[in-house]
Amino acid sequence: MNFRITVLGTGSALPAAGNHHSAHAVNVHEQYYLVDCGEGTQSRLYRYGINPLKIRAVFLTHLHGDHIYGIFPLLSTLGLMGKKTPLPVYAPEPFGEMLELYRRYTDADLPYEVRYHPVDTTAHGVVYENKVLTVSTVPLRHRKPAAGYLFREKTPPLNVRKETIEEYSLGIVQIVAAKRGEDITTGEGKTLPNSELTYMPYTPRSYAYISDTLYSGKVVKLVHGVDLLYHEATFSEADKATARATGHSTAVDAAKAASRSGAGELLIGHFSGRYKDPSILLQQAHEIFPRTSIAVEGRTYDIPLKKPDGK
Repeated sequence: MNFRITVLGTGSALPAAGNHHSAHAVNVHEQYYLVDCGEGTQSRLYRYGINPLKIRAVFLTHLHGDHIYGIFPLLSTLGLMGKKTPLPVYAPEPFGEMLELYRRYTDADLPYEVRYHPVDTTAHGVVYENKVLTVSTVPLRHRKPAAGYLFREKTPPLNVRKETIEEYSLGIVQIVAAKRGEDITTGEGKTLPNSELTYMPYTPRSYAYISDTLYSGKVVKLVHGVDLLYHEATFSEADKATARATGHSTAVDAAKAASRSGAGELLIGHFSGRYKDPSILLQQAHEIFPRTSIAVEGRTYDIPLKKPDGK
């Protein structure tokens, strides 16, 4: 039951050697999702062994080019690959207009449906859900309407303890009821509390993608307790005035967000091309939140299974 993130791009608006534009591939139970789709994303999907046909949905934070210029080539490639099933795309307005222009002027006769879902960047709420996952929006503070995304694994079904099945000779109907969280009554009329029969196999995991934004106390509250927080860290503290003017965060901002939200781990990215070595950003974040890592393109970051007792 995987929950892992593959970083496809770590750069910001200006191209830089080794830093491509923003995109993450999220794998939850072998179901793939794409968050942001900067220029060249489809090439990096191939490079890192991710079949674009496996992508179940695309989530775009905002409409700046370094976050969306790869989406239309990807849509075309999926058509050439013979995709037939609908592809949900979540993005702020006016992405719908952009999508219509793409269809009209590129003669994009796609063999599948692109289902566009407008995102309200001012509200927090679930926009996508399936049997194992919910994806919620997180309002951001940027120059353009922007929303981050919070991926949460759903609570897994309860497991029934094998020893109790044998001890009380539980039948299939009773086992299924116990998995639903019900107490069980034996043939002798004894009531068995569900808590004595079952256990949760693991604690649901979570991942938040926060880019682009100024530091936000609202974000801190909405991602509270997240296992892995990806937070943009475009600038160093020496350039914090530029960060404020452009609607971006410094590495210190990202570390404060991680610390105050109680995040398990912090991953920083979206680096300005002015920094040839982002280790200065890592150093500044480490001083506030030691469990910080630099996002490395092509690297996959696993969120491991964790038992309810924390082990």
